[in-house]
Amino acid sequence: MPGSAGVRVLAGDDRRYADADPDRDREALTALNALFGTAGGVSAFVSVFVVASTFAFAVAQRRREFGLLRTAGATPGQLRRMVLGEALAVGVLASATGCLLGAYAAPHLAAQVVEEGLAPAWFTIGEHTWPYHMAFWTGLAVALCGATAAAWRAGRTSPVEALREASADTGTMTRGRWVCGAGLLLTALVTLVVALAGDPGDLLHRKTYVSRPMLLIAAAALLAPVVVRPSARLLTWLPARLPGATGLLARENTAAGVRRTAAVAAPVLVTVALAGSLLGAVATLDEAKAAEVRERTAAAFVVTAPSGTGFDAAAVDRLRAVPGAEVSPTSSTAVYALEDGVALIRSDARAVAGPGALTATTRLPLAAGKVADLDDRSIIVNEEWAEHTVGRSVRIWLGDGTRKTLRVAAVMHTGTGDNGVYVTAANAAGAPVDRVDVALADGADADAVAAGLRGAVTPVGGRVASGDEWAAAASPGSRGTTRAGLFLVLGIALLYTGISVVNTMLTATSDRARELTVLRLTGATDRQVLRLLAVESLTVTAVGALLGLLVAGLNLAGMAAALHLLTAPVTPVVPWTAVTTTAAICAALTTAAALTSATLLLRRRAVARE
Repeated sequence: MPGSAGVRVLAGDDRRYADADPDRDREALTALNALFGTAGGVSAFVSVFVVASTFAFAVAQRRREFGLLRTAGATPGQLRRMVLGEALAVGVLASATGCLLGAYAAPHLAAQVVEEGLAPAWFTIGEHTWPYHMAFWTGLAVALCGATAAAWRAGRTSPVEALREASADTGTMTRGRWVCGAGLLLTALVTLVVALAGDPGDLLHRKTYVSRPMLLIAAAALLAPVVVRPSARLLTWLPARLPGATGLLARENTAAGVRRTAAVAAPVLVTVALAGSLLGAVATLDEAKAAEVRERTAAAFVVTAPSGTGFDAAAVDRLRAVPGAEVSPTSSTAVYALEDGVALIRSDARAVAGPGALTATTRLPLAAGKVADLDDRSIIVNEEWAEHTVGRSVRIWLGDGTRKTLRVAAVMHTGTGDNGVYVTAANAAGAPVDRVDVALADGADADAVAAGLRGAVTPVGGRVASGDEWAAAASPGSRGTTRAGLFLVLGIALLYTGISVVNTMLTATSDRARELTVLRLTGATDRQVLRLLAVESLTVTAVGALLGLLVAGLNLAGMAAALHLLTAPVTPVVPWTAVTTTAAICAALTTAAALTSATLLLRRRAVARE
């Protein structure tokens, strides 16, 4: 009907498509559950992390107050209960606020995931109340868990801290911090080595490359005070040698205030590490899959049938008749094998006309056996199969349901998991030829062969592409929904860390009122003070970004090592755009918070402050 682009009229049996169909939407719902599960896990980790970091810094900033309380007779237990009580009070208010904001934002989130194709069109938020109860109590648990370590440290404050005047931090690395940090780092490295030695393919699974960075992030944050001072001096080496005192003061202040620097750098570390690890893992895996397709494609041309159709015998004969073309017609099919006697596993397969044509157009990554041994009574499998010994027999079901026993003719390396299996056309009855790989005969002219192939498929509408063009188009990269889901997860993490960065920077700058007053009394102008704070903020952000890049690099190196062991070597892909954007946002938030707090402080007269 005119003006109704995108409108579809359903009649008869097709009217069922207007209703929600659980079978049709099962894949989308499963992916959505996985996405929200991932988002929930990352959110829980980040929230506990930033709460613990913020409380630890707050307790360190209040050590003189706690020292006075201890001098006045307060017991360590009373100080611990006071800190936990503060955490509980803040947690109640924050959790209640979060539930109210969640009730407003949930419908918008549901609409967004539908728009991005992450959920079926009918997906909406129901009227359930239990998620809000769960969110409220989870918020309280997060606040208490994050404040526990800080409360313990507050209880260990000595009365002599009431007399402390020095601003340089000492004793930043406690025995517990050393043990936990080194333990987490060792655990991350040991589990990586065990996975590489036992099952490298496990490192390619999303649940693994999403959760594994958390160990390294926690270890890096706990050990951050060890590397903050040398990192800050390295990053400010050049500014400190420029004319003026700004660079020199920024270097010394950043290096002396280890707790402040580590507390502000920690949220930046989390965000940059997650962005680099998650998006880098997807990009690295995509590049490995693309490299596999390129390496496997030896054909000069690939002729593909229109989507959802196949070439008939006449079209295949016309392609065979093209002078200088050696064709290998193949069909898409599937085989099924019973694993451990309980699970029926589906494997995508290609049905080929014969081993000779396959060898001329495809380079299979063989681990054992020969392609030439493939016949109607055999199959080529990969190392993921339970039975992958050349010469042994496997019992399978063909795509049409026929049960058959075939001999293993050859075994391919696992690679990224997309190598599939190969059978002959006799074991794919009824499967249409949907792809024809073409090799050039000796002395054949490529342009003439390409013209002949196009003429042969013109009546049926096939597409002729060079081997490189087809490989680029056929690379099984990650779906757009996967990237959209990861960006959603990272957006939530960035929101948490952004709040933490701003809160910590406001607190840190406010506590430096006397220091800023001294600078003004020695002749520094307000503009010079603000410039100094801006340089310090950028330096602290750079320290966090540097540590985050180190964590992301270790994670991507582990994935690259796994791909190398799976005979799919690839150089790790670092998502520089995402990492740079994330670091820039953190730098903007850090600088804005510091300058806002300092501007309010500078409105007071310097002598009035003293």
